[in-house]
Amino acid sequence: MSDPHRIAGPARKTLVGVADWLTITRILKVNHAGEYGAIRIYRAQAWVARRIYPDVVAFLQETLAHEVRHCATFREAMTGRGARPCRVMSLWGNGGLILGFLTSLLGRQGIWICTAAVESAVHRHLEDQLHFLRDRDESLHSLILSIQNEEAVHLDHAQQRIATQAWWARWLNAFIVRCTDAVIWLSTWGDSAKMAAELLAVRSISSKPA
Repeated sequence: MSDPHRIAGPARKTLVGVADWLTITRILKVNHAGEYGAIRIYRAQAWVARRIYPDVVAFLQETLAHEVRHCATFREAMTGRGARPCRVMSLWGNGGLILGFLTSLLGRQGIWICTAAVESAVHRHLEDQLHFLRDRDESLHSLILSIQNEEAVHLDHAQQRIATQAWWARWLNAFIVRCTDAVIWLSTWGDSAKMAAELLAVRSISSKPA
């Protein structure tokens, strides 16, 4: 019988410890679910934008295509690492659909604020993951790094177009970021809290002088 903790693929022939393997599976579970939620957000926003703000449709369609590819890429990576999709994918999907629809009804600024909030939360999680994976799974590290570069383009595009610092804009940004973190926790039944602690510990150790 094959060892379920073995990382498959030509560049991943070594065994990882059980704790590291669990963290890797959590990373993939959260990332796959997050991309699924993003797909629903951008699909809802594109549906509204085609009818009200046609000038932003091209960006939303391009971003949606990126998220679809990212979701499929993470799903493929899960297979070789013994990971499975999270148990509350419907929460991501329905939450993303509602968030995308409601923020698009706030106008272009609602779309840009939502994009910036979601992508900034994603960027923060990916940075922690890259610190953890650097010496543990080089292939997954490279995969996430390439995805992070595309997500950073989405973030920059949105931030450059936010033209208001009104109270409602700040509240909306904070609300979306907190909801994103909460859904990540719920999607892993609390496992993300353990993962965050593990990633923070790795980051702290790596930043200490030799």
